Amino acid sequence: MLDADLAHERDYVRGLYRRLDELRDEKRDQLATVRKAGAIGSVQNISERDAFAALYEDRLAQLDAVEDRLVFGRLDLDDGEAQYIGRIGLSTDDLRRLMVDWRAPEASHFYQATAFDRQGVRRRRHLILQGRDVKAIEDDILDSEMLDAAHHHQGEGALLAALNSKRTGRMADIVSTIQAEQDRIIRAPMPGALVVQGGPGTGKTAVALHRAAYLLYSHRDRLKSAGVLLVGPSLSFMKYIERVLPSLGETGVVMSSVGRLMPGINGVPEEDARVAKLKGSQRMVELIAAAVANRQRVPAGDRILDVEGTKLLLTPRQVRRAREKARATGKPYNEARNTFVKILLRELTEQLQSKVEASSVGNNADRSYLAEDVRQARDVRVALNLCWMPMTPQQLLVELFSRRRILDAVAPGLTEQERDLLERPADAPWTEADIPLLDEAAELLGELDASTGGEGARREADRRRDLENAERTLANLDHALREQGVDGVVSAEDLADLQQESEARLTAAERAVGDRTWAYGHIIVDEAQELSYMQWRLLVRRCPLKSFTIVGDIAQTSAAAGASSWADALTPFFDDRWRLEELTVNYRTPSQIAEAAARMAAAAGLTVSAPKAVREGQWPPVVDRVATGGVIGRLVAAMPEELEAADGGLVAVIAPEELVEPARAALHAVYGRRVGAGAGSFDQDIVVIDPREAKGLEFDGVVVLEPSELIDSHHGRVGDLYVAMTRPTQRLRLIASEPLPAGIGTELVDA
Repeated sequence: MLDADLAHERDYVRGLYRRLDELRDEKRDQLATVRKAGAIGSVQNISERDAFAALYEDRLAQLDAVEDRLVFGRLDLDDGEAQYIGRIGLSTDDLRRLMVDWRAPEASHFYQATAFDRQGVRRRRHLILQGRDVKAIEDDILDSEMLDAAHHHQGEGALLAALNSKRTGRMADIVSTIQAEQDRIIRAPMPGALVVQGGPGTGKTAVALHRAAYLLYSHRDRLKSAGVLLVGPSLSFMKYIERVLPSLGETGVVMSSVGRLMPGINGVPEEDARVAKLKGSQRMVELIAAAVANRQRVPAGDRILDVEGTKLLLTPRQVRRAREKARATGKPYNEARNTFVKILLRELTEQLQSKVEASSVGNNADRSYLAEDVRQARDVRVALNLCWMPMTPQQLLVELFSRRRILDAVAPGLTEQERDLLERPADAPWTEADIPLLDEAAELLGELDASTGGEGARREADRRRDLENAERTLANLDHALREQGVDGVVSAEDLADLQQESEARLTAAERAVGDRTWAYGHIIVDEAQELSYMQWRLLVRRCPLKSFTIVGDIAQTSAAAGASSWADALTPFFDDRWRLEELTVNYRTPSQIAEAAARMAAAAGLTVSAPKAVREGQWPPVVDRVATGGVIGRLVAAMPEELEAADGGLVAVIAPEELVEPARAALHAVYGRRVGAGAGSFDQDIVVIDPREAKGLEFDGVVVLEPSELIDSHHGRVGDLYVAMTRPTQRLRLIASEPLPAGIGTELVDA
């Protein structure tokens, strides 16, 4: 029976791959035909050609991305139908369905049906593929009448097989092993804020990524134009997960670490936790607003301005009145400045005109040039800029933090010690904690070139520029066009329209990446417990509809400005309009390791969720106690044992910041290029990282150096050690010269 069923499934899966290849060939041919057409015909024809090319390219990318494990399940239903479940939907040319997309409503039965609630399913079959071949099948019999028919086959279990597989440095999707509680969250309604709380190993990140794919499938029309933003804690984390969504058939999600949420700026980690906490606090809203207002200054006394030899008077009263009128417009700083400048230029021009007319009695010559004389006068430009300087967010923050007199003037609510923390050199790099401050400043300042009058005027200015460029291009090509007999077919307007069409053909994701003001349709935040008040403020500004999936674990908070509870973090932005779901099963961490980490956290007074571990590990956690200064030496000596236990998997060394480089250097001297950072890879099976970089990652084996220092360092928290201890899927080792934190010392096995 097994051989017959296996042969049947292999034949069917070969048919699915044949159909996949047919569709790929079809899209390649269509794409080649469109490209051969070239840039001929009207602008509309060219635009339509490029739109079809983009459509075929997107579909081809989707078809290429689902090659691995194209199909993974089959449902035998009460009505006798067999439904195959896979990464995408496939049909024949005559629309006969061959395979159901895992996100389709009817595919939910694959994940949710049980023997107590069959949902019309008699048997659920898992197909285990290697390449394009079915290597094994496993059956879950839900209808007891089938048990006597011997039409079922059991094995290790698709879930356990996936859990026991070796790590590769890249996250794999769980589309074939999604569990019922995960599936319910993935398919939850999109509106509002959904918080997914889960302890280590519960699959929070996988749920977030699969939810992104599901929402794009279910709300394609809305999200295709607005886009989805996925935010993670670090570049290592983003690299770790980057292949998951393409493997699920989605390539249009904007993925960003928290340090890259301001276009053009890559924020580095904030070294001082005290500074990060201060910059992440709500008090920064008032500080940035005060810094912007501080750049609107009234001179202490009258100023004499020279305009072409004529002396004009600028009084504090004039400046104050113009400033109030500009502020009354309610426009951002740079746009309101345009009003301010226009008012004073008009008053100064009237003053100049009066003086010129007084000295030229009876002369009625045109004096319209006077306004330009006033505008171009150096004294006038300097005076107006001193009163209201045009400003970028970067300029504002550089001057605020590098000029103590400005900081003292705008931050009376901060203590002197807090101002000391904020003060830094003008050339200091931007940090992750600066990003929301820059965004806040950008919101208050508006566009630097206020004279363009906003987005519409900017587009008009771009249009004029494109026309000028097109006219110059046509002038250069005029002779060649005449020789080819196409004179008059192409105009400057045509070329400019074509340029604008090219910009419009960018996908929502491509356009959103460089646009700070882009309004996303949905935002997914992973490791959300790490976000500060100001980072939440930035994200909510990016999604006015407040449609969020928020994923994290409060117990793993290690950021100084991070959350102590979901209510504290979210209520200021969502009020009570958020709902909480909890993942209760730990799929990653062996029970012995999970229990040791939980005991440590409990002894330190940290309240942690206690998800049930689904499996026991092969090894209990191991402790190496060494003399002072012996940690690195013991690490090098123990590494062969850890690599052997990992059996080709990844081993991570998680250490306090001050030990990361010494540990990496010592291991590199022995293992060379096999030693790296981040999530690891096929080439680098040993990584040395700190707890912050370890967030969201997983490894076959983990070695924690000086666990007590992860708590006791100047910015350490219990969450750092809790994160480090819960990264392994197989084996945990701790090497310590100092006493172990309470709760884990006596229970672990000494090496």
